[in-house]
Amino acid sequence: MATHRFRPDRYYSAIGTYDPVLRITDGDTVVTDTLDARGEDAGGATLASGGNPMTGPFFVEGAEPGDTLAVTIDRLTPSRASGWTRSPLATNVVDPAFVRELPASRLTYWDIDDTAGEVRLVDPPARLQRLVLPLAPMVGCFGVAPADGQAISTATSAEHGGNMDYRGFGPGTTAYFPVAVPGALFFLGDGHAAQGDGEIVGTGIETSFEMTFTVRLRKRWTIRWPRGEDAEHIFAVGNARPLDQALQHATTEMLRWLGEDYGMDAVAASHLLGQAVRYDIGNVFDPAYTVVCRLEKRWLA
Repeated sequence: MATHRFRPDRYYSAIGTYDPVLRITDGDTVVTDTLDARGEDAGGATLASGGNPMTGPFFVEGAEPGDTLAVTIDRLTPSRASGWTRSPLATNVVDPAFVRELPASRLTYWDIDDTAGEVRLVDPPARLQRLVLPLAPMVGCFGVAPADGQAISTATSAEHGGNMDYRGFGPGTTAYFPVAVPGALFFLGDGHAAQGDGEIVGTGIETSFEMTFTVRLRKRWTIRWPRGEDAEHIFAVGNARPLDQALQHATTEMLRWLGEDYGMDAVAASHLLGQAVRYDIGNVFDPAYTVVCRLEKRWLA
């Protein structure tokens, strides 16, 4: 189990079968840098074209199709003191008749205070006065190479992961991805200093990051959609459009998990999920929407 300090010099706006930038093994930890969603680094220099440029891919020795790659997010540290968002709300999250009333798109800047653990809107509208939010770093886009030689844009998501923009993917969370190609080929990027559910303005507070993650390989533990867990929950992720299809994928993946790993038949799992499940909304801005089916671990003791 080694710790690698990797400094990227190239980035990808699609997740696919590209030449690996680093070969790592089960249990290794990587400290690396990511650009913001426009391709800007810690100093504000543009190093890649926009659209969530990814760091990677990282080749995990021994990973084969049918395995699962577990990625623990150990640390997310903003590497500069500013971030940006856009306004107003996306046109697809308001009534169609209200779209014409939305103002023009505007770029807005935020101060990031890592020491105080806060983010502050730099130039708030008069009626908003002062807006200060907790710093809540998360990974917006990450995943593994999909099957069949596909290269899927970092603007969207699917079974391989991708641009899910789920704020539960923060420090201390372990994400699980279905391995579809030898080595898994793991990518990550699109860090947010904070974000509300749904990414309903099309951005979180976008900034560059130094990220630390640890990989574990789960041999012959086959999953179909991304999964995750933190100290209190397990969750399954569905990525699709319309929103009900994403919910169906997430719920079905949770049912499989409860059956295969916790010994519950469909009746037992239905009783539990029917009264204890929680659904979270990830991205509802991009081509595929994200729904998370979440369950507290205390019900599984």
